[in-house]
Amino acid sequence: MKVLYPGSFDPLTLGHLDLIKRSCDLFGLVIIAILENPAKESTFSVEKRMDQIHQATLGIDNVEITSFSGLTVDCARKNNVDVIIRGLRAMSDFEYELQVAHTNRSLDSDFETIFLATETHYSFLSSSLVKEVARFGGNVNHMVPHSVARDLKSFFT
Repeated sequence: MKVLYPGSFDPLTLGHLDLIKRSCDLFGLVIIAILENPAKESTFSVEKRMDQIHQATLGIDNVEITSFSGLTVDCARKNNVDVIIRGLRAMSDFEYELQVAHTNRSLDSDFETIFLATETHYSFLSSSLVKEVARFGGNVNHMVPHSVARDLKSFFT
């Protein structure tokens, strides 16, 4: 079975990577779909985020990386998947993610959403938090893959 793991991944965190690896253990193919949102200013280009994910997933055979704009269900349909993976860090994520899952089902009832909880030691991570720490020169090596930490340092210096 192949699944879609959509997100902005701006930047990829170790929490995201945890979910990618665990999804790869559960499913035959995990398609990581990077959202291109022209209404939102991203730190890294889609191409850079694709490269960051590629570097972080070297050695994992059942990963594909793509990008999309628009609706997640359209991306899922285009990639011929029936399951969408969504990550949960804390209970506060659940309400929002449940709304997203219900919205996706209302748009196309063929899609299921599976929630995966991140490992506890990554539950504090968010891309926004990582960027905030990096912006002020803090150490993010325990929050993101090494190549992403290097990219953040270059971006904010």
